[in-house]
Amino acid sequence: MKDPRIFGLMAEFGDVNSAITAARDTYAAGYRKLDAYSPFPVEELSEAIGFHKNGVPLICLIGGLLGGTAAFTLQWWINTISYPINIGGRPPNSWPSFIIVTFEMTILFSGLSAVFGMLALNGLPMPYHPVFNVPQFDAVTKDKFFIVIFSSDKKYDPVATRQFLEGLNPLSVAEVPS
Repeated sequence: MKDPRIFGLMAEFGDVNSAITAARDTYAAGYRKLDAYSPFPVEELSEAIGFHKNGVPLICLIGGLLGGTAAFTLQWWINTISYPINIGGRPPNSWPSFIIVTFEMTILFSGLSAVFGMLALNGLPMPYHPVFNVPQFDAVTKDKFFIVIFSSDKKYDPVATRQFLEGLNPLSVAEVPS
């Protein structure tokens, strides 16, 4: 039975190599809901915890396609249906004149969807996170590395998970209260 007051278990490591090794061992042991924290970006650490997929490019593509489609459709509707004016003897559906606005709206919607998609996928803004309740976590901005296994993980068991983390030779293991 999982305790709803516990967010997970946190292991503290003193150097990047031991944190990467521990993250690989944790992922290999079957834990899937975990996170790693470090004082600087470590690409191997994110790969070790199974963070391979990024949804921002797809969100950006969809936003760009929607923006371009909306811009083209709006111009077509205005020039052919709503307010047709013959300018320079061109037909009402003169698509080459729509290209500039369509391109600009594609770029605008793509950029905005990338920003808002990144914020949504990161769960931001998040002014509070349960890991801030652990006193040792203050060292993450200086020189320590942390791995957290969430209590929502299928394999999480308070005793077995603590024993597993202690077997990885961390500096300390702490419970993360919710």
